[in-house]
Amino acid sequence: MPVVPTPKGSGNIAQGNALGIGVQKILASPEGAGYTSRMPQSLSKILVHLIYSTKNRERVLTDNIRDELHRYTGGILRDLGSPAQLINSVEDHIHIVFILARTRSISEIVEEAKKGTSKWIKTKGAEFAEFHWQSGYGAFSVSRSSLDEVLKYVANQQEHHRHKTFQEEYREFLRRYEIDYDEKYAWD
Repeated sequence: MPVVPTPKGSGNIAQGNALGIGVQKILASPEGAGYTSRMPQSLSKILVHLIYSTKNRERVLTDNIRDELHRYTGGILRDLGSPAQLINSVEDHIHIVFILARTRSISEIVEEAKKGTSKWIKTKGAEFAEFHWQSGYGAFSVSRSSLDEVLKYVANQQEHHRHKTFQEEYREFLRRYEIDYDEKYAWD
């Protein structure tokens, strides 16, 4: 790496862009001359618990497609650099715990997952020809310390929804995460 002199007393100067591409840092030496070194790569590990339902909460995610839906969804997420930690669903909604890719937004991940799985489900028979996911979604942060608890919760969806509807569950998440919402726009 070439030496880049800096004015005496200039301190540290960072150059580059937000993606960390081509970023260099000019470090001041005790003598006032600087040298250039590449900054380390950008790293992140953001865990997300994603929830969304079928349009109008139609109960169409049947046992005969559920496992394949989970695998297909996992493949989409993997290809987006956002590997799934666990995917589970019941008849009217899906839960996905995944690691958010460093270079993608949650909305991009959701759009691609919904679009890809919606097209796939429609190929599974006449009963799925009109399948759609709801327009919205809920995405909730997961701390590393609570990941096991969240995974257990997602794994137990069938049991959990014997006593609670999707809407009751979703409202609880919104309250727990202190998310303001308008009831008339929360459902489609």
